[in-house]
Amino acid sequence: MPFGTLYLIPVPLAENAADSSFTPYLVNRINSVNEYIVENEKTARKFLKEAGLKTPQSELIIHDYSKHNRENNTADFFKGLQAGNDVGLMSEAGCPGIADPGAGIVEKAHRMGIKVVPLVGPSSILLALMASGFNGQSFVFHGYLPIDKVERTKKVKELEHLAEKHKQTQIFIETPFRNNSLLDDILKTAQAKTRLCIACDLTSPTEFVQTKTIAEWQKKVPELHKRPTIFLLFHK
Repeated sequence: MPFGTLYLIPVPLAENAADSSFTPYLVNRINSVNEYIVENEKTARKFLKEAGLKTPQSELIIHDYSKHNRENNTADFFKGLQAGNDVGLMSEAGCPGIADPGAGIVEKAHRMGIKVVPLVGPSSILLALMASGFNGQSFVFHGYLPIDKVERTKKVKELEHLAEKHKQTQIFIETPFRNNSLLDDILKTAQAKTRLCIACDLTSPTEFVQTKTIAEWQKKVPELHKRPTIFLLFHK
């Protein structure tokens, strides 16, 4: 019997963003799947409902891939796929496998010879890059910068150097409650002419995306506390 297909299902980045997040193909696909591997069962069920799931949720098989379960044996997650059933993989927000622990599930699926199909949906990293005006042909996503201020300052200088040397967009994030601290360090560390794009609350009614030089940002600093934000550095 041939294996089923693992579908990578993007979910909204923000509240009340379902209409701008789900494609008709995605809606059709979730209504043909009744088994899911998810990072958070409660929010996954909510997203499926918003997307137009017609299958009664009591009939769904949900595998919990939260941080408390990642070290456990995940063999059960693949039994449905091995039996020929399609399975959906969902992250907490955005695209599975992109800055997301679901990459481990995808890796194992490939090793087992299971077909993997990514579905169209919002990626905060790519949306921020699109809106930044920076180099979209050469870019690097670094994830989280160091928490230690000395190490973080060193890293910002390193990224600024890479951006200038290679004309390459440098992309990074921070835990939302530390955004203001990170921004403060960037503004104190980077050169005046270096350009910084701040992409905040993407796809939400409070979405904020602006690109300015460091000198321009220093004149008026935005409030980013507890707001999901992507930072992008570039230097022409």
